[in-house]
Amino acid sequence: MRWLIRLAAVFLGLVALFLVALVMVPRERLAELAARQFEASTGRAMTISGDVRPSVWPRLGVRTGPVTVANADWSDEGPLLEARSLEIGLDTLALMQGTWRISRIALEQPVIRLERDGEGRSNWDLSTGAASGSPGAEATPGAEAGPEAEGTSGAAAEAGFPRFSLDEGIVKDGRVLWIDRVAGTRAEIVALEAQVGLPEAGGPADLTLSGRANDRSFAVTGRLQEAGRAFAGRVAPLRLSLETGAALITFDGQAGSAPLMAEGRIAARLGDLGDLAALFGQPRPEPPEGLGRRQLDVSGLLTLAEAGTLHLREGQVTADGNRMAVDADLQLDGERPSLEANVRAEELDLGGLAQTGSGDGGGGTGTEGWSREPIDTTALSALDLRLGLSAASIDLGKLKLGATKAIVTIDRSRLVADLREAAAYGGSLVGEVVVNGRQGLSVGADLTISGLETGPLFADLAGFDRLVTRGDLGLKLLASGPHQEALMRSLSGTGSVSFGKGELRGLDLARMVRTLDAGSVGEGTKTIFDRIEAGFSIEKGVLRNEDLTLEAPLMRATGAGRVGVGERTLDYRLVPTLLPREDGTGGVSVPVLVTGPWAKPRYRLDLEALVRQPVERQVKERLQEEAAERLGVVPEEGESLEDAAKRRARDALRNEAGRALNRFLGGN
Repeated sequence: MRWLIRLAAVFLGLVALFLVALVMVPRERLAELAARQFEASTGRAMTISGDVRPSVWPRLGVRTGPVTVANADWSDEGPLLEARSLEIGLDTLALMQGTWRISRIALEQPVIRLERDGEGRSNWDLSTGAASGSPGAEATPGAEAGPEAEGTSGAAAEAGFPRFSLDEGIVKDGRVLWIDRVAGTRAEIVALEAQVGLPEAGGPADLTLSGRANDRSFAVTGRLQEAGRAFAGRVAPLRLSLETGAALITFDGQAGSAPLMAEGRIAARLGDLGDLAALFGQPRPEPPEGLGRRQLDVSGLLTLAEAGTLHLREGQVTADGNRMAVDADLQLDGERPSLEANVRAEELDLGGLAQTGSGDGGGGTGTEGWSREPIDTTALSALDLRLGLSAASIDLGKLKLGATKAIVTIDRSRLVADLREAAAYGGSLVGEVVVNGRQGLSVGADLTISGLETGPLFADLAGFDRLVTRGDLGLKLLASGPHQEALMRSLSGTGSVSFGKGELRGLDLARMVRTLDAGSVGEGTKTIFDRIEAGFSIEKGVLRNEDLTLEAPLMRATGAGRVGVGERTLDYRLVPTLLPREDGTGGVSVPVLVTGPWAKPRYRLDLEALVRQPVERQVKERLQEEAAERLGVVPEEGESLEDAAKRRARDALRNEAGRALNRFLGGN
């Protein structure tokens, strides 16, 4: 029982001591001490106005009226900080030992103005204020706090490091104004709740912070390993995380504010970019599928250089399932951002680049027509780009490439893809593709494809799988318009094809010529050939060809006509000729007309040409007979009239030469 009485006595003694200390604390003196220590540490004047009232909870101290902290002398935006009230807490143990130590500062409804001027100076850079004391300093009641107070060192003061300790710093219902005169931007954070702890002067500082910006909630946690260096604007180790909605960004490295720079490991889970964009007051980006439309994750070594450039090394980027190794440099100043990057990937699915709608898109030739959905090129104006790309395969939706190496540049909304090496459809593809979005949309291409397989290529590009062969193709194309249909109807250019052995499905030309049966078409029929060659020109979406040649084991064929690329139609005339046989048969030509939509073409015999053919043959034979009679020439079997006339002339010349020689030799 005796120890209980002693414990109660000790407790009552402590309470009495607290009450006495509370009464003895000179409130105005304590506020003045706090203001003086703050100015000594930061070089900024602190003004405390209104009544200064004592407080007992949550700890012994005082509560002031409005408080302001002076801004940098070059700023005209008002105080760096102004708050409705300031609460100053004392270290109770130190007070019992006869000294004062400020261990807690709480700001109610503060307004904090963070500003960077046109020369890049920051108003939060406190390195010009030499530290001669601190809010965490100790002093005996009624004495001045000098340079030797706890939390201050002469070396630190000479180095310009503001040094102080603070067990707890609190911000309640705060507001932050961000003014960047270099970038020409302003931003605001409201409903700010923050807590910071700096138990050791110049040592580690921990921060938790939450608030709302552009009506979007966010939370920040961080640890500054060497707060003294950081407050002086110098580089110090930093761990930081930002979370808003589905987006989470973490940074582990070092940073400094004078000048602004950072270097360290970053891991960013950005979701669909909507939450992060909304936090900064920007509309949600709409990148194509495959480039971060649904999910974008970034990790690697990030450097923010003094010049305001961002550098990513050892980067790993995952965009909608596409995994890429990335090294990149981003220049943020200038008319628009400029990005140089090197990207390496295995399989890239970029089909979203070609997804501009399906079906007729609102008209045209039905479900098999080109789309009329507008093609959005605004992404081309977002930045300038120079990209080196290396991938094992690339799926572009309507076009599929194998191993590819390319240089892609964007200059003021004009994209140029220089295909240095690309495997495509069993062959290789080299050339250049241009997409110009400066004034409307125009597309150009200069491509050479060697050894390609036409079956899968034409099936991917146009749903046409009737020509199965391998060969070479050269193209020079230009088109303009806001959607697929307009591009195809404006298409112009030239090209040539040279194919080896293959087959034309859906048509048996040899059988059609032999039987004069236009029904030699349809499923299961085909024309086997050894070679096809042709050149063509394109104007206003219409391809024209006049020199097609086809060689097959039993026939030859020529062709001419037009292909409506914009209308997806055919109007073509093939003239196959059976090769003569040993029995003298063959040599028959039967023109075939190919018309209609290219998805379902119609084949029919040119009956007018068939009717004219015997008459023309008879007329030709009669003319040859009359000429032979006049010339006195009788063609031998298989010999033309022209060859017979030449033979007769040679014989006559030979005979005349022989007679002249005989006369010269005297008749011997």
